[in-house]
Amino acid sequence: MISWAVTFFIIALIAAVLGFSGIAGTAVNLAWIFAVIGIILAVVFGVIGRRPGV
Repeated sequence: MISWAVTFFIIALIAAVLGFSGIAGTAVNLAWIFAVIGIILAVVFGVIGRRPGV
Protein backbone atom coordinates (compact mmCIF):
# COMPACT_ATOMS: atom_id res chain seq x y z
CA MET A 1 0.00 0.00 0.00
CA ILE A 2 2.81 2.38 0.78
CA SER A 3 4.31 1.83 -2.67
CA TRP A 4 0.97 2.72 -4.24
CA ALA A 5 0.85 5.87 -2.11
CA VAL A 6 4.31 6.89 -3.32
CA THR A 7 3.31 6.16 -6.92
CA PHE A 8 0.20 8.33 -6.72
CA PHE A 9 2.17 11.08 -4.98
CA ILE A 10 4.68 11.12 -7.84
CA ILE A 11 1.81 11.20 -10.35
CA ALA A 12 0.35 14.14 -8.44
CA LEU A 13 3.65 16.02 -8.52
CA ILE A 14 4.03 15.50 -12.27
CA ALA A 15 0.41 16.51 -12.92
CA ALA A 16 0.80 19.62 -10.77
CA VAL A 17 3.94 20.67 -12.63
CA LEU A 18 2.14 20.20 -15.95
CA GLY A 19 -0.87 22.18 -14.74
CA PHE A 20 -3.43 19.40 -14.41
CA SER A 21 -4.85 20.46 -11.06
CA GLY A 22 -7.85 18.12 -11.16
CA ILE A 23 -5.75 15.04 -11.77
CA ALA A 24 -3.18 16.21 -9.22
CA GLY A 25 -5.86 16.66 -6.56
CA THR A 26 -7.34 13.25 -7.21
CA ALA A 27 -3.92 11.60 -7.13
CA VAL A 28 -3.06 13.29 -3.83
CA ASN A 29 -6.32 12.10 -2.30
CA LEU A 30 -5.67 8.55 -3.46
CA ALA A 31 -2.09 8.71 -2.15
CA TRP A 32 -3.35 9.91 1.22
CA ILE A 33 -5.91 7.09 1.43
CA PHE A 34 -3.36 4.42 0.48
CA ALA A 35 -0.83 5.81 2.96
CA VAL A 36 -3.33 5.74 5.82
CA ILE A 37 -4.47 2.21 4.95
CA GLY A 38 -0.85 1.06 4.68
CA ILE A 39 0.05 2.51 8.07
CA ILE A 40 -3.03 0.98 9.70
CA LEU A 41 -2.24 -2.43 8.19
CA ALA A 42 1.40 -2.18 9.29
CA VAL A 43 0.33 -1.44 12.86
CA VAL A 44 -2.26 -4.23 12.88
CA PHE A 45 0.16 -6.81 11.48
CA GLY A 46 2.85 -5.63 13.90
CA VAL A 47 0.52 -6.06 16.85
CA ILE A 48 -0.63 -9.54 15.91
CA GLY A 49 2.90 -10.65 15.10
CA ARG A 50 2.58 -11.35 11.39
CA ARG A 51 4.06 -9.80 8.33
CA PRO A 52 1.89 -9.08 5.28
CA GLY A 53 2.53 -11.41 2.38
CA VAL A 54 3.78 -14.34 4.46
